[in-house]
Parts: sequence; structure tokens; C-alpha cells
Amino acid sequence: MNQPQPRNPAETYEQYFVPAMFLPWATILLRHAAARSGERVLDVACGTGIVARQAAPLVGADGQVVALDMNPAMLAVARALPAPSGAAIDWQEGNAMALPFPDGAFDVVLCQHGLQFFPDRAGAVREMRRVLAPGGRALVIVLQALARHPAFEALMDSVARHLSLPVSAVMTPFALSDADELRTLFTAARFRKVDILPESTTARFPEPERFVPLAVISSAAAVPAFAQLEAPARAALLETVRGDVAPTIRRYLGTDVVTFPMFAHIAVATT
Repeated sequence: MNQPQPRNPAETYEQYFVPAMFLPWATILLRHAAARSGERVLDVACGTGIVARQAAPLVGADGQVVALDMNPAMLAVARALPAPSGAAIDWQEGNAMALPFPDGAFDVVLCQHGLQFFPDRAGAVREMRRVLAPGGRALVIVLQALARHPAFEALMDSVARHLSLPVSAVMTPFALSDADELRTLFTAARFRKVDILPESTTARFPEPERFVPLAVISSAAAVPAFAQLEAPARAALLETVRGDVAPTIRRYLGTDVVTFPMFAHIAVATT
């Protein structure tokens, strides 16, 4: 039986991208976090909440999990999903650069593939530091260089070319790939110890015919030149990009799935 089709981008994110990519990364992030029973966890830029849902059983009923995002549609999907075991999750709408929590409120702050999208990354990291208790830890995962991800590189090169933009204008998911830049954000925020750890996983995207249009829409959604396209022009662009990237996608095409490695850095920072 076919899965019900998503009605909005947040549902698409949860149904397509979370199982394919964000669940594997969440598992890796939480392995490094080593959250313990009774700890207080904040998931910043939680999206539809995969990190928070994975953290809740780890801290247990005596722990606390707060999940924050500024996108109400993402939070609506998160709240509608079945609650995990362990801590009840407090879903909150809010700004990562002005966290609505008192100083020292958490033992662990987590952020999965969100920091690169923040307009004030340094401010967001300072806020993570502020809300952590003494001895607390922040863990942030961001993608490594676009060049290490040929499928996304081909896709973003094509989108940029057809919108007459530099690739830098459409590659925000990969915009914080430099390990030294990432480290500096945390040392400047006066974290006591900062480690930058390389990690990798294998992404498995089902329904290959959906991969290119969904990846383009999700990656380019914040690009004004893309957002301003009328529906026919957007459809034409997606079809053109699909043709451009087809030779690259074929390298990773299996039976009803697109499979390729992905690479990230995890910042592990202790107060």
C-alpha cells in the first residue's frame, strides 16, 4: 500500500528526508552526546523532531527534553507524531539566536544540520553556551564540503547556473563545512574544550524519481530567485535540473533507491 502523500513541505521533510538522511545523522549525534538518565536536553532547530524523539528515551522519565524551532509547520508535524518513551517533549516555537530559556537551564544542547542556516551563527553558539549548566555540553553537526557530495554538487551547480547565480547562493546546507571555522565559533563563545570530529553515514533515498525535485525544492526554498518563480517556470526548472543531474544520479541508483555516502563534522563543546 502506498504511503499517504504529504500535504506540505514539513510533512515531506518528515516522510522523505528524515528516514533517508536525518535519522542516521541523529543516531550518530546522540551517540557522541551520550545523554544520561535525568539530564536536561535542548534540541535547537528541531525541525520535525527526530533528535528530540531519539533523546527522550535516553534521559528517561526523570529527564527533560525541550525542542525548539522557528517554523510552526515543522512543529505541527512534530507534535502530531507518536510520543516516544521516556521524557515528555516540550515543543516550543522560538529563535535560536535568542533562546527563551534562563542561564544554565540544560545539561546538553543539540543542533542537527541547523547552525549553517542561522544568520548569526556566533550569536546562536553564544546562546547555546549561556543556557548550558557548568560542565554541560553542546553538540552540533554540519555537513562537510559540497565537493564531497557529488549528487548534491551536480544538483546545486545546475540550479545555480539556470538561475544565473553563484553556487554559493544555493549551497547553504554546506556553508559551514570548514572545520576551523566551526571550531572558532565555539572557542569564541568561551567553551572550555572543543573537539571537531569527522563522521559519515550512508543516505538512502527511496523513490528515485522524487529525489531531484524534492532536493531542489528543499535546498533552494530560501533562495529568492527560486521562491519568486511562477509554478510553470519552477516546474520547467526542476525538469531541466533533473536532466542535468541524471548522469550523476545513475552512479548511485539501485533498485528503487538512491544511495550515497554523506560526510559531516560534529562539534563537541564542553562548558
